[in-house]
Amino acid sequence: NIKNARVHALVREAARRSGKSQTSVVEEALARFLDAMERPSSCDDRLTKALDIAADFDRRLSAAERTRMSTVGLYDDRGLPA
Repeated sequence: NIKNARVHALVREAARRSGKSQTSVVEEALARFLDAMERPSSCDDRLTKALDIAADFDRRLSAAERTRMSTVGLYDDRGLPA
């Protein structure tokens, strides 16, 4: 028994469009919601992949390459590109 008028209207509309009962619509929506909460979001996945790539790149750099890529090596004493 849903007391919120907006939520009740949404459930009714979802049931009408899907041809399912209101109870089935709510059950399916909650099951999907809880399932999604257990999985990392696609944003989390992209961040993890980006951090993994950056860590791999960092591991492959030699000390000389790190120095060459640092800002110290990019600019001269006057702040102009080297």
